[in-house]
Amino acid sequence: MTERSPAPGGLALVETLVNTLDIESGADALDTAEGRARVGISRDDEAAEARALRESLRAVLLAHAGHPPHDEVPPLGELLAAAPLVVTVDPADGSAALAPADGTSLRARVAAAVAEALVAGTWTRLKACEAADCHWAYYDRSPAGRGRWCSMQVCGARAKMRRYRSKAT
Repeated sequence: MTERSPAPGGLALVETLVNTLDIESGADALDTAEGRARVGISRDDEAAEARALRESLRAVLLAHAGHPPHDEVPPLGELLAAAPLVVTVDPADGSAALAPADGTSLRARVAAAVAEALVAGTWTRLKACEAADCHWAYYDRSPAGRGRWCSMQVCGARAKMRRYRSKAT
């Protein structure tokens, strides 16, 4: 839906996961092996957990944009609390980071990405489009951090046209 460049670092995984569902058409990429592979899961039985995680992330990204949750979802903190993470320390420079303990758990990879973004100060820049028929995840690169739509040419233009038409009547 968006022409924006991907989110930085591990947030690209979060953005990709949230964008596996096209709300307008109802197409869910997690229904296909190719779509599941994009977020690093391979089995059908992992898709249900990925969907729950996706919708909890979407609710948080809507909050980053100042909007209420789109649906009743499990709190993201509860889902990530069970993520197996370890602290890694680079012997060359002593820098530390949180990393997935097993490297394959989607939940742990998302938790590590969120932790990385918190440290980098980029977590709240990942948002969900305010358009109710979209809610696509995007990384807000605007100077003031007040982006509202994933695409000004699509969602922004539709919102402005609706507002214009409501004033004209």
